[in-house]
Amino acid sequence: MAEETPLDKFKQALTGASRAIAKDAEVEVAWSADVPGASGNRFRVPLPGRDLPVEQVAEARGFSDSFSLKLRHHNAGLHAQNAPPEPVARACYDAVELVRYEALGSNNYDGMRENLDAALMVRMQTDPITRAQKSNEVPLQGALALLVREKLTGQAIPEVAKAGVSMVQEWIEDTVGGGIDGLVDNVNDQEAFQKLALDMLRDLDLTRPTEEQDQSDDDDSDEDDGQDEEDQGDEQQEGEAQPDAADAAGEMQEGEADGDTEAEMQGDEDFEEGEPGEDGDASNAPTRPNRPHADIPEGLDYKAFTEKFDEEILAPELCDAEELDRLRAYLDSQLTGLQGVVTRLANRLQRRLMAQQNRSWDFDQEEGVLDAARLSRVIVSPGTALSYKVERDVDFKDTIVTLLIDNSGSMRGRPISIAAISADILARTLERCGVKTEILGFTTKAWKGGQSREAWLADGKPQQPGRLNDLRHIIYKQADEPWRRARRNLGLMMREGLLKENIDGEALLWAHSRLVYRPEERRILMVISDGAPVDDSTLSVNSAGYLEAHLRGVIDWIENVSPVQLVAIGIGHDVTRYYRRAVTIMDVEQLGGTIMEQLAELFEDEKGPKRR
Repeated sequence: MAEETPLDKFKQALTGASRAIAKDAEVEVAWSADVPGASGNRFRVPLPGRDLPVEQVAEARGFSDSFSLKLRHHNAGLHAQNAPPEPVARACYDAVELVRYEALGSNNYDGMRENLDAALMVRMQTDPITRAQKSNEVPLQGALALLVREKLTGQAIPEVAKAGVSMVQEWIEDTVGGGIDGLVDNVNDQEAFQKLALDMLRDLDLTRPTEEQDQSDDDDSDEDDGQDEEDQGDEQQEGEAQPDAADAAGEMQEGEADGDTEAEMQGDEDFEEGEPGEDGDASNAPTRPNRPHADIPEGLDYKAFTEKFDEEILAPELCDAEELDRLRAYLDSQLTGLQGVVTRLANRLQRRLMAQQNRSWDFDQEEGVLDAARLSRVIVSPGTALSYKVERDVDFKDTIVTLLIDNSGSMRGRPISIAAISADILARTLERCGVKTEILGFTTKAWKGGQSREAWLADGKPQQPGRLNDLRHIIYKQADEPWRRARRNLGLMMREGLLKENIDGEALLWAHSRLVYRPEERRILMVISDGAPVDDSTLSVNSAGYLEAHLRGVIDWIENVSPVQLVAIGIGHDVTRYYRRAVTIMDVEQLGGTIMEQLAELFEDEKGPKRR
């Protein structure tokens, strides 16, 4: 039997400590060279060197301690129950909760405090707050979390983040008043802490009270309603909330178990980074601190008659699991004859990305790391000076790519099949390279107008009503979702009756709004479409070119103002008249290769977007 190495012994000790902290005997700890994460009681922590350097040991212990504290002190159902729907508010909500349960460990155990500090410094290495030059570049959730941490633990803000926090600290403290101080007394009570945190987010204008909360506030302020009636209403609200939380938990467990064999779980450990927002890293959504919502183009003569019937929906909610499996199998059958070509192009893209991330060195330096490969010169000629090497700084920005696919009726048949196949391969390839990918689709719920048009007719047909159809925006794969979990969803594009009208301008704004709240430095939006926006119900009652003019305005704003890089691929139609960076292909067989080549050019482009 092989003798245990110091690394093996450390892992056993770390696992035992994690089980003791979490009070869960089933906790398992695994080493990972990727981003640390946790899924239930399975932890992935950074792999220290074989000689167990002190700082690397502290980092591994810090992440393990954080995950253990979360198991012990965090109620996921309660956390999800009142989570705000707005992306920035949710990011802040998640971030301060992470600070709360970590503070419980830091305040009680000095050793744990040091470990958690080491884990925090690892997070700081990729946090945009350390690179912010202006207040609008400071991620609000990061600054808020560090200010809350300072109050809860008495620990100073890390030096690398002080400059970023100072840009928004006065604004936050003036806005929330004593809101942060109020959290200190409730650090042991998640529910009370959560309510105070939500109050603070509302003060910052990041979220709005729900209708139930508004009603509850009205009841509290109206003395004539009677205490018995209020108590009855409160009991009813609690009774309604608990089944929702249970259903959500059930759906999560069902989704995680669906198709996840032990082999698949093992094979995907390198890619999976936990649930979005779970550990505070995946949810780092940058925003302008003094303007919590993403900017939108001004001066566009465009409106929707009503947004009441619009829909943003996850792909699995549009059909049952059995049909989704059948559609995915059909999509796979379309891959015949194309897979080899696209896979080779995907490998080429992967090599390009990996090459930009490879380490490179400058040799024959007077100081740095000893160059062992050149020690032979010293042996041959003892008078020769030792040679050192210095690692070059590699400027490879963390990146997210959003694929926005036109799901209109004109894409039916081979075009939508190729688009779905290419999106599938692209997501898989980029995930291997550490580049997150989101796949979205856009169409309408009905042909020639839906409930929006009916509401317009019922309202007496007012002139120039604006958009008169119900949008359907589909999320096939979320950015933080592992590819294997979303793979089946892409088959939905093959469903008969899904593809209807296309209103491109609003779809671009929707995809763009999801991108700007992401923490990645480089954000790429790739549109796959086959032509101009078309919706008969809207075009028949508005000015000529109504949808096209809106699309042009949105594209101009993204290309010239937004930090998002925009590229388009037209299928069978020329889209270069809309998009500055675009290609048009007449043969759909070229789509897979075109996607890869366009992305490869973007990754190699160092100029970035132009600014006005």
